[in-house]
Amino acid sequence: MIKSTKGLVHKFCLCLSMAVTIFIHNGAWAQGPNDSPRPRIVITADPELDDNNSLIRFLLYSSDVQVEGLIYASSGFHWKGDGKGTKWFVPGREYNRFGQDKCPCESWRWAKDERFIHDIVEAYEKAYPNLKVHNANYPTPEELKSKVRYGNIDFDGDISKDTPGSDLIRSLILDEKPGQLYITAWGGQSTIARALKSIQEQYEYTAQWESVRNKVLRKVVLLPSGDQDDTYAKYIKPNWKGIDYRQFREGPNYGYGAQLRATPGNAKLLTPAWMKENVTDRGPLGALYRVWGDGKQMVKGDIMDYFGMTGYTDDQLRKMGYVVWMPVQPKGSWLGEGDNPTFMNMLGNGLRAHEFGPYGGWGGRELSDPGAESFSFNLSDTSQQAMANALGSVGQNKNVNTFPDFFATAQQDFAARMKWTTKSKYADANHEPLVKIEGPLEVMASPGETIRLNGSASDPDNDKMAIGWWQFKVGTYTNDVILSNANTLQCRVTIPKDAKAGQTIHVVLQASDNGTPSLTRYQRVIVTVRAK
Repeated sequence: MIKSTKGLVHKFCLCLSMAVTIFIHNGAWAQGPNDSPRPRIVITADPELDDNNSLIRFLLYSSDVQVEGLIYASSGFHWKGDGKGTKWFVPGREYNRFGQDKCPCESWRWAKDERFIHDIVEAYEKAYPNLKVHNANYPTPEELKSKVRYGNIDFDGDISKDTPGSDLIRSLILDEKPGQLYITAWGGQSTIARALKSIQEQYEYTAQWESVRNKVLRKVVLLPSGDQDDTYAKYIKPNWKGIDYRQFREGPNYGYGAQLRATPGNAKLLTPAWMKENVTDRGPLGALYRVWGDGKQMVKGDIMDYFGMTGYTDDQLRKMGYVVWMPVQPKGSWLGEGDNPTFMNMLGNGLRAHEFGPYGGWGGRELSDPGAESFSFNLSDTSQQAMANALGSVGQNKNVNTFPDFFATAQQDFAARMKWTTKSKYADANHEPLVKIEGPLEVMASPGETIRLNGSASDPDNDKMAIGWWQFKVGTYTNDVILSNANTLQCRVTIPKDAKAGQTIHVVLQASDNGTPSLTRYQRVIVTVRAK
């Protein structure tokens, strides 16, 4: 019986099953027939430590998506300045808090010739010959390099001019390619806002405006890590009412301080030993991955960035002038990947989380009425317990969290892909199972009816697999559903008699292999209740 550590009991029994069909294409795992087209996605990021780490993980999953842009962005925490001596100040920013009075200033926490995106893409280029052995869908380094742009980075929240980054986003929004365009905001949203403003300025007073506006609202999905420069509140929300704006809650904690409130099972995946074995010692991308006490700073002399320091206590760091906003952790341990929720639901793991925000996946889920608490804490109390309470509240709902804890599964998957970067032979690494539903992924059934779902699963490495079906309680019918023969590839689902017409029930087929590390894939079937 599998249970979420958050308390959700999956009606999930496991059995060992081996499938006979292996799907391999040119030595790499190929897409199965239940796979939908790869989502088109744009990454916008500022030079924060966790953006650096999230980008490394993202590129390891670039095989699952269509990368349309890798764009430097500013935020209230990082901006370049215009190089002309212009000074900038926004009340309430970090340079005006924590006892600091550093601005107006010409730049804030932005390195001269900042190129962290370029560095990571160049590291990917070194790893690419190995990566493509394990998955043929990885984009070429040349393709990724062609997507890199600098956006509106001079000042935080400034949308006064077009930039190469905003121009790229604008062109992608207006192109005729089918499907939605997912645009992340790991930093501020000024580059995105400028792209939208440019479209508005061109079309607002023309006969085309209504059709163009409707196209934007149908096509664009914004995936933010909060509103880090106020441009969503000031421009996007009032001018583009109805735009799809997804903030994911309840999912795994990938952020700073994840280890402070991790479950015992998750905590072992954040330790110095685990990080060294599975991440930082893994090739060129691992060499760029940031951990506690690694001796690095994104910007030399940054008073907010003490994470690379080692051998100092919190009080000693404060006396050295650093703003210590969370307690020092062991050297080599997890630092953070706080922007992961914006793209982890885009992955082709079979959960179909990108199709609709509330479906949920490895990045959490969108809540229609989120009771999430904002990130706040008393800087005077940076004890382990106080910081654990503060950081653990980020993105969590005030109600009981019944969402599955996917952290360990996602972390093991990340470790496997990091290993791919160093292995030139397919047989020297583990690869995920292929899970399929033999039939449509959307079905209908009446209250009281029992339906049969048929699945298949195979493993490219001939590993044994644990197979099972479980109810993912994100449908509009929220009570338990009876799953019979849940430990076989043919499951019977009995629709409760109290289910109402139009309600949905989500049932997931899961396969986990016994390779090292163990990898898991899914297929989700959505049952819509029909009228009797």
